[in-house]
This record gives sequence, structure tokens and C-alpha cells, in this order.
Amino acid sequence: MLIPFRRSALLSLLLLWLLAGSVAAQPAAYVSAKKSSGSFPLAVSGQAAPLYASAQDWPGVLRAARDLQADINRVTKRTPAFTTEKPSGKEAVLIGTIGKSPLIDGLVQAGKLDVAGVAGKWEAFVLQVVEKPLPGVERALVIAGSDKRGTIFGIYDLSQQMGVSPWYWWADVPTKPQQTLHVAAGRHTQGEPKVKYRGIFLNDEAPALTGWAKEKFGGINSKMYVHVFELLLRLKGNYLWPAMWGNAFNDDDKQSPVLADEYGIVMGTSHHEPMQRAQQEWKRYGKGPWNYQTNEKALQDFWRQGIRNMGTHESIVTMAMRGDGDEPMSEDSNIALLEKIVADQRRILAEETGKPAAQTPQLWALYKEVQDYYDKGMRVPDDMTLLLCDDNWGNLRKLPKPGDAPRAGGYGIYYHFDYVGGPRSYRWLNTNPLPRVREQMHLAYEHGVNQIWIVNVGDLKPMELPISFFLDYAWNPATIKADQVAAYTQRWAARQFGPKHAPDIADILAKYAKYNARRKPELLDATTYSLATGEWATVVAEYNTLRTRAQVIEKQLPAEYQAAYFQLVLHPVQACANLNELYYTVALNQEAAKANQPNTNALAEKARALFAKDAEIKNRYHTLAGGKWNHMMDQMHIGYTSWHDEPRDLMPAVVTLPAGAAPKPVVAPVLPASGTYVSLEAEHYTQAVGAGSVTWQRLPDLGRTLGAVSSFPTTAAPTLAPGGNSPHLEYRITLNQAGPVTVQAYFAPTLDFTNTTGLRYAVSLDEEAPQIINLHTGMKPGEHNQIWEKVVASNIILKASQHNVAAAGTHTLKFWRIDPGVVLEKLVVSTGPLPATYLGPPPTGKR
Repeated sequence: MLIPFRRSALLSLLLLWLLAGSVAAQPAAYVSAKKSSGSFPLAVSGQAAPLYASAQDWPGVLRAARDLQADINRVTKRTPAFTTEKPSGKEAVLIGTIGKSPLIDGLVQAGKLDVAGVAGKWEAFVLQVVEKPLPGVERALVIAGSDKRGTIFGIYDLSQQMGVSPWYWWADVPTKPQQTLHVAAGRHTQGEPKVKYRGIFLNDEAPALTGWAKEKFGGINSKMYVHVFELLLRLKGNYLWPAMWGNAFNDDDKQSPVLADEYGIVMGTSHHEPMQRAQQEWKRYGKGPWNYQTNEKALQDFWRQGIRNMGTHESIVTMAMRGDGDEPMSEDSNIALLEKIVADQRRILAEETGKPAAQTPQLWALYKEVQDYYDKGMRVPDDMTLLLCDDNWGNLRKLPKPGDAPRAGGYGIYYHFDYVGGPRSYRWLNTNPLPRVREQMHLAYEHGVNQIWIVNVGDLKPMELPISFFLDYAWNPATIKADQVAAYTQRWAARQFGPKHAPDIADILAKYAKYNARRKPELLDATTYSLATGEWATVVAEYNTLRTRAQVIEKQLPAEYQAAYFQLVLHPVQACANLNELYYTVALNQEAAKANQPNTNALAEKARALFAKDAEIKNRYHTLAGGKWNHMMDQMHIGYTSWHDEPRDLMPAVVTLPAGAAPKPVVAPVLPASGTYVSLEAEHYTQAVGAGSVTWQRLPDLGRTLGAVSSFPTTAAPTLAPGGNSPHLEYRITLNQAGPVTVQAYFAPTLDFTNTTGLRYAVSLDEEAPQIINLHTGMKPGEHNQIWEKVVASNIILKASQHNVAAAGTHTLKFWRIDPGVVLEKLVVSTGPLPATYLGPPPTGKR
């Protein structure tokens, strides 16, 4: 046993070393409980350094400074003084915006503060300890921003460094008490964000968010939104599409847009709500049909009022139009009409703002069929941002081509963590594994999409982790590489729950999202996984193991962490483990009923108990923190029969037998012999061959099973003639017989973002000529395309090729690169029929 133990210990040390390297890629910690050379005493000996800002600074900066005051109290139980009077005293914290704060500008003019690399930048900040900054002040911690949000981000960066989670309110994350806080000497900054506008879209918000907000705030109004604004800023986001199901941000509560601007949030409207007006406003005030061909004047007047309502508030204006209620335009709509609509809207913009239209940020969302207008030649002015979109399932539909001329307005992405539509709405829990989100957004960033990133987050909860990741990654994609996603999750877990359990919590968070993404909960039924092969039992065992691990940690956490832990970790794991066991039990019941097995009725009763358990788990969530989150888990998730929701969860059908039913013979399923196939995880290649700038990279934990492999850079030109020494992966395999073989390749459901002929790969055995295969034959993203619907429902593209081997023995399988962006998860080589499974045969043999 000694040798395996040493090998295990060595692997653990190697993992820790790799993780330490990943963590080192992040901005260094600069707040400590220990004094260091030249450090600033933010809180010592029961006293907290006073905070100062100029009264002339932005109201949002002064408001955030008061948040810092409260945050210092959260950590130290001492409340520092905050004033806009003249600073005095031995130590002081000086806060302000360059060019807006006389306090900060005076330091710059006196040569006390170097703002090189900050002044004139977008949302940049510097924190720096300054000696003798002002008469009567010996030392100061200066927080200076290049603009309003730069200063605010600097303030909140300090709060997070002190240990205040951005999720302290939205997930009840407690703050670890500390008596002393020292800020390290030197300059602390994170530069400019790499993506200019980074935000979230509250959508599909009934019944959960709507019911919760009505109970807690009287509706989705400014009282609720101030919590959203603060969260966004603490996460270094700056952009919001507000809730729009029955809601109108600018009309429901006139304080909402005023406070958004004060806080520093850039407001927009969704992809189908032009000119800063909600769909609900047309229902309330519109006259006639939503049709520009027949009702031009009424629509222009309606839009004009939207721009008047916007005033000087910082905004990005959605342009053009779709059909009413996010429906497609009528069939007789045409490119010329849409171009005229945009031209008329820009004229209104210029007239109402008193400045050229190009000086007001605008976007045109190429959502669903609107992309077809673009592909057929529709164009908009160069200063408008083209907001490209995914397929509502996290797969990017279109990206700029490398070498395209740059646009003044640049490109953006509208992404989804939540969706209402086909093939099935998914709104209940997080089904967005971070490795896949990172891979797709990396693809976007490398193709020059860096003006806007906005993601549909549904009710906001329970998307806490993917929201954090999306906004952190948008700030600087270079800091989270493909092999650093697990380290990111561990850091996130440590910020919420401390370092002791962070590795385990991070692994649980990653696994439950991975398991959920295999088949979103709303798409599950009793037939999803294979009973005959034991696949169903394996899936349930994996979930139950995860649940046990999560429950063990719950018992070890202090009382103050219980509410946050249940929300962020235990609830989704318990709920999803229970749901999978429910459908597994239904499958067992139905199978037992076929043979009149005596346990049929007991299985039906167990299924009913599991259905009831789902409601118990939800009710515990709703009673947390004195009922703070009541209604937030009201989303229906059991018993879908179509893409839409039912009003409530529906118990799956089970079979009960009358007493005394005679058992029938059980026919055991005939399964293929294991030697008839070889199953390989993509990561387990024997050799990776690159060429020129093209290399292969593992994408750990991406996909339904182990991980994935893809070629990089994603902008490299296609390999038009695969073969020889062109880029490929080699897999050494052993086949037990000669003759025909099938190679099945499993891919992440990437779309043809090049909008050309479909993404391609090639495969060969031994020295045969590579067979070129297209991933996207017959596939067009969107409802009613059965190929696409199957791909996104199963979260896999499965392609097959036919080959022949002359003799049994060792062979080399080669996977050839053609197009960039192809993400390989698994390969299965078979000489006969494969077992009918959802995830494919488990790995066989050795690497």
C-alpha cells in the first residue's frame, strides 16, 4: 500500500501547486489583519480611520462611500466617521473622482498622487497609501477613480478585500469579523475592463421574482432595484436590462431610472423594446397596431417620448424593432423597411437629445430571425453596436470574421442562463457549467466582441455563481484561463464560506452544474437515462453522493453560514438529487409493472414521497432568514409536457397493480459484449500534434462526462487539407476483431458561428485518408428544427463515420482539425451495436 499512497500524495501536491499558480494569476490581496512595512491602518485599536470625500463629487460616489462606512462596521464593528468637510487627523481615507473631486485633484496638482494610467481611462481606479497628503494629515489611503464608476469600483474593491461579499444581501453571506485591517503599501489597481458594458437582464421573472418582490417591496420597483444596482456595482458590472414581464422600469416607479443614474448603472431595454420604452408601455399608451407600415406616426410619437423620458440618464438605446411581444416581424416586413425604421429612430434621437445620434450609445440586437436580415444585407450606421446572440441555450450563433474591418460601435453578445421557449423552458436552477460559459465567451472575446456582454439571468437567484463568473470574466478574460476555472470557483467559495471547506464546496458547485447541464431538469423524464445498462442508477448515485457531501459540510459550518450555504450549495444539490431519484423511481416502477413485479406499488409510493419531498425542500428555502426569500423558488419544474410551464408541478405518472396480480417472467436485456467497443474521453489522447500557431488544449470539466479538447487559437484559419502533419489528436486503441467499425464523436453543441458551411472535422484509422464530417448538416438554430432541438436538449452533437480495419490488434485513431471552435468530448469506436445509453458507453481500457 505504500507505493499507491506516495503516488496519491504526490498527485495532491501537484494539484496544490497547479492551483497556487492559478490563484497567483489573480489580483493580489492588499488588505490584511497584520501590519506590514508602510501599510495603512484602516482599523486598529478599536478605531477606524475616518473617510473623506468632496461634496462636489458624484452623488453615487458619496453613496458608495457610505457603503464603505457600513462595510467597515460589518467587519470590525466600528463605524468610521464620514464627512465632506476638510480632512484632519493622523490618518484618513480620501475618496474621489479625478476631475470631479477638488480633494483628489488637489493631491494630483501637489504631486502627492500619481494618476498616470488611471486618468482619462474607462472605469479605472487606484488605491494608494500617501504620506503627508495634506496639512494636518500624516498618512492617507487614497481611492481615486478615473470616472464615477471607477471610483465606485475602487470603493467596492476595498470592501471585498476586507471580506465583504458582493452577495452579503442577495445570498445572506456573513462577514468574518476582524479587529484590525491594514492596507498594504503601494499602488493597487485592476486597470480598465476589457469589455466596456457588462450586465445582466432580469427576465422570465414570473412567478418567482415577481411574487417575491410584491411581497417584500410592493412590486418590482425602486425599493427592489437599489439592491440590484448595488450588487451589480459590487460585481464591477455597469449595465442592466430591467424586468419586463408585466413591468415597465421607466413607468412603474419614476424613482427607478433616477436612482439607476445616481448609482451609476447604464440602463437599456431588452432586444425587442426599442427607444427606451418597455413593451408594457405600448400596451398602456400605444395607439393602433405595432406595425410601422400602417402606424408610423403613432410609433414615432411613442418612441419620441421614450427618449424624452431618458433625458441625460446614461443609457444604451435599443434600435429597430421586432414584432409585438418579442414575436417575429410580419412576413411582408423587409430590409428596406427596417433600415427606414432605424433612420427615423436616429432622427428622433438627434432631435430629442440635441446632439448627433452617433453620440448616444445604441445597439441593434441580431436576435433569432433578425440575424437573417443582417445576413441578407441589412446594415446600420457604423456607430451602432451589433449585439450578436446565442441560440438561447448558451451556444453562440454568429461572430465577426477575423480580419473584418472594425466598427466604431463594436460588437456585443446577448447570452442566456435562463430561457422561456423551445425545445423546453429552463428557469428553475443553475444549469450553466462555468467551463462551457468560459469557452463560449472566450470565443466571443477572441473574435473582437468586447463592447457589450449581457446575460439573461431570469430571477437573478439562483444564478449567483455564474453571474459572478460572467462579470469577472468580462472584466479581464486573461485572468481566467481554461485550466483555472476550478481555481476561480474555489476562490469564490472561499469568499462566501472561508477557506476551510472551499475546495469541497467548489467541487460540489461545479459537479451539480455539470450534472444539471447533461439534461436540464425541465427536460428530464423516466426515459432519459438507461435502466438496462445501469446508467440511471449511476447518475442517481452520483447525485446522492454529492448530496451527502453537501450535508456533511452543512453540519460543520457555523450557524451564521447556514442560510447562505443552503441557498448557494445545499438547496440545489438536494433538489436536483431528489428530482433525479424521482424520475429513476418512476422508471423502475414502470419497468416493474411490465412484469407485475411485487415491488411495483412500493415503487409508486416511493415516487410520490419523492415528489412530496421536492415541495419540502422548496419550503425550507422559502422559510430561510425569516422568510426573506419566500416565492423565489416558485418556478414549476416537474411534469412538463411542452416547452412552456404549467401553473404547478405535476406528479409523473406511475403504475399501481391490483392486489394479487401474478408476476410475469422477467426478460433480461441483451447487452453488447464489452469487447465490441472502445470508449475514450477526449482528454485521454496519446499524442497531440500541432502545426504553426495551432495547438491543442484540454478544457477541464467541460461537457457531459470528463472534459474536452479543442484547437487554439480560435481565430486561426481552417485547415483545408487535413492529413500528414496537420493538427490532429492521436488515440492508441486495441480492437478485438477485423472488419467494419464505427467511430462516434461526441461534441459540445457549438454552432457554426462563422455562418459558412458548418464546422468540420476529420477522422481516420491508421493510415487511411481522413474522412471530413460536417457537424451542422441540416441544423439551423431555433425552434422547429428537430436536429437543433435534439442537440441542445441532449447537450451534445453526435456524429458517426464508417471505417474498416484489416486485422485485430493495436490501431491509431486520428482526430483531425479543420475548423476552429470544434470542442471534442468523447470518441467511441465500435465493431458492433452499442448499448443504448444517454451519456454513451463509459471509458474502457487505459490511456
